[in-house]
Amino acid sequence: MSKGSIEGSTAGLKTTGVGVFGEGASGLTTDRLFRVEPGHNADFVLDQAALLMGCVSKLSHNAWFEQDEAMVCAAHFLSGMAKALVEDLAFGMMGGDFGKRC
Repeated sequence: MSKGSIEGSTAGLKTTGVGVFGEGASGLTTDRLFRVEPGHNADFVLDQAALLMGCVSKLSHNAWFEQDEAMVCAAHFLSGMAKALVEDLAFGMMGGDFGKRC
């Protein structure tokens, strides 16, 4: 997907603050440690999500060969951050009607 192919759909779109990640002490999906801050430009957020996923890819590849639990844990948290960013933007694109998220 080229950057030009998404420009029309992200123009003026900002984060809403609904994207969350990191399990809280209860372990429930309703109890999260972190939340995306509202008001960030969509193009910037998508760039950051892509950067995070690039790191996840490298970490998971290295973790596979080195059997390193710390790398697996880092990849898990980075992927959660990227997911929260994308979910937050998707929520805004859908007019705030995202339904029940997992």
